[in-house]
Amino acid sequence: MARTVLVVDDEPHLRELAALSLERVGGFAVLTAGSAEECLAAVAEHGPDLVLLDAMMPGTDGPGTLARLRAAPAGAAVPVVFLTASVQRHQVAQLGALDVLGVLSKPFDPMELSAQVCGLAGWHGP
Repeated sequence: MARTVLVVDDEPHLRELAALSLERVGGFAVLTAGSAEECLAAVAEHGPDLVLLDAMMPGTDGPGTLARLRAAPAGAAVPVVFLTASVQRHQVAQLGALDVLGVLSKPFDPMELSAQVCGLAGWHGP
């Protein structure tokens, strides 16, 4: 059975690109969400194996979403990887210091995204 990854990003085209990449290159089952609320609902309903979470979203940002996820029973232990357009080291370091597996940069290489996620999660790659 394929592992399930929830892609959370407020930009529809990035959600679609990440989903296609993870499905076609990595063989993952993919769910998508465009906001913190959609993320929390999807985690509660589907229990994904990992959440790929945009760090900068309107409303509740990635760190705020992570805090809400960790406070919810269904999300307390789900692995999270941040996806960020920030290239400043201190911002990436701040994100990486949170309760996440790691931080990946946007734009990402669609052919490498699955391998990067597997590497951070400790899964055998695509």
